[in-house]
Amino acid sequence: MRMKLNKTSQLLLVSAASLLIAGVLTACGTNTVNYVYVTSALAAGNNNYGEIDVLEINRVSGFMRPIPSSPFPSGGRNPVAEAVSTDYSNLYVVNHDDNTIVQFLIGPDGKLYPQNTVNTPGLYPLAVGVDAANLFVVDTYQPLLDCSPANPCSGSVAVFPIQAASGTGSTAVPYGPLGIPISNGTLSYWPLTLLSYTASGNSSNCLTSASTDLITPTAINVLASGADIYVTAYDTTAKPNAGYIFGFKVGTGGGLTPLNCGVPFAAGVHPSAIASATITNPGSVTTTTVYVTDHTNGNVLGYTVNTAATSAGFLTSMAGSPFPTGNQPSAVAVDPTYPFAYVANSLDGTVSGYSIGSGGALTNIGTFTAGVQPVAIGIDPATSHFVFTANFLGNGATGTVSDFEMSTTSGTLINTQHSPYTSNALPTAVAAVPHGGSQP
Repeated sequence: MRMKLNKTSQLLLVSAASLLIAGVLTACGTNTVNYVYVTSALAAGNNNYGEIDVLEINRVSGFMRPIPSSPFPSGGRNPVAEAVSTDYSNLYVVNHDDNTIVQFLIGPDGKLYPQNTVNTPGLYPLAVGVDAANLFVVDTYQPLLDCSPANPCSGSVAVFPIQAASGTGSTAVPYGPLGIPISNGTLSYWPLTLLSYTASGNSSNCLTSASTDLITPTAINVLASGADIYVTAYDTTAKPNAGYIFGFKVGTGGGLTPLNCGVPFAAGVHPSAIASATITNPGSVTTTTVYVTDHTNGNVLGYTVNTAATSAGFLTSMAGSPFPTGNQPSAVAVDPTYPFAYVANSLDGTVSGYSIGSGGALTNIGTFTAGVQPVAIGIDPATSHFVFTANFLGNGATGTVSDFEMSTTSGTLINTQHSPYTSNALPTAVAAVPHGGSQP
């Protein structure tokens, strides 16, 4: 039997179908909660550039899928680090082999639009961090004439001012381009060496002579306040290696002043990653904490940031530190909303989860299976509800990205549907922005 509809009924049916389709499309759009950017080091394309996979996360299921047009060229060879501007409008990608930082505008649909490329002052950049006004980049070597992989020297950190938006209409310049590196006297960078700095009222902590030790940097962190930055490194001259954290106070113009007269804080043997958080203690007292993974010893070191006027920014080891991790921890992330921290263990292919107690102390809440050799970890900025890792060896000819749904009450992780997901080969870093550029 075939039902016949009059024209009015046909119009009503078409209208209802249109509304249903529109509702489905709207729901699909709304259900994208984050865009995740995964850099891959394997050269691809005509220019041998690295790749940037862009994956969207479904708000309900956590399912990840590539957006149309993904992947995008990284604009250079061997991208190893990335950072998102504080307003989520720009992605900065560090290309190790070209000594470049590429600025991309992030579209409302997550797509990337390359804008500007700048060279880092030193050689082989490896880590990057941002605040609202500056971008901080760490180079493996200083730009010295006699410095090369065959004859290595110590690393350095440089500061690029982030230019503000200006103009209107056709002359408008959006927020995000990088200016020239801020000067440090005659230099365009700050050396990561055991130098003889002087500071009034703190001279007892200063070294009396310069050191020729070889300092190899590994990671950087910018406090949420923007007041201080910390660079992890290890001394290959010392036997066994000695791990360090170099601290710098950030001035109003972006210039750096070494904390503790340039004397670094002890950090195990081989610090590999660093993150920070602001903890609210009983009585609404806030404490800023810093966490550093030790790749060799298999633990995470916890520090509190001093606030006293004479030692502001100095690091003090917290009670119970270090806290055990898996083997060869490579990355650490702290949830900005819930009291949890997560460490990627590269040798084990796992993630260690921790609850953060009063004063910042960590208590293990479990170990969760990721992909093969996770080297980077992130937490979604929209809901703080999903945790993801970039797995360097992945699955044969491709890399993978593991995605976990986090319990907001216990901090435990569950792999989302079909996790891990395929990425381009040899993924190195992850970064994310909320859908629409701001928290829903």
